[in-house]
Amino acid sequence: MSATFRVGQGVDVHAFSGRKGTLHLACLDWPEELELEGHSDGDVAAHAACDALLAAANLGDLGSVFGTDDPRWAGAAGATLLGEVLSRLTEAGWAVENVSIQVVGNRPRLAARKDEAAAALSAALGGADVSLGATTTDHLGFLGRTEGLAALATALVSR
Repeated sequence: MSATFRVGQGVDVHAFSGRKGTLHLACLDWPEELELEGHSDGDVAAHAACDALLAAANLGDLGSVFGTDDPRWAGAAGATLLGEVLSRLTEAGWAVENVSIQVVGNRPRLAARKDEAAAALSAALGGADVSLGATTTDHLGFLGRTEGLAALATALVSR
């Protein structure tokens, strides 16, 4: 019997709060950065990956699984959400093949911590292959005005 493969896409966007503190991005803490608003930690990279994985396995989406009406997820770390998604996928008979994440925004600059961030995301997904990239919008729109961050993710799962 051959394996079944499915692909999912995910997107997440959060606004900067205007408060300087610790930004949570790609399962890492970024001190002395603007914090992101959100019910959980606002980690757009982790959230987009969760959304892509859930979509690939047809298990819902970020809002239906981790809704703002559920106090269990208030302030939850991106790694915690990824761990929950991994558990749900495993219970449903799916395995994570890989996840590719693109962060969009002007700050923080990811280049110096890109490998560390990909490793942290991978660890949260039980060692799955994760690639991470970053880009800007060349000063266009709310992302270009540094009003927030966005991330896009594509995930491949197999059964």
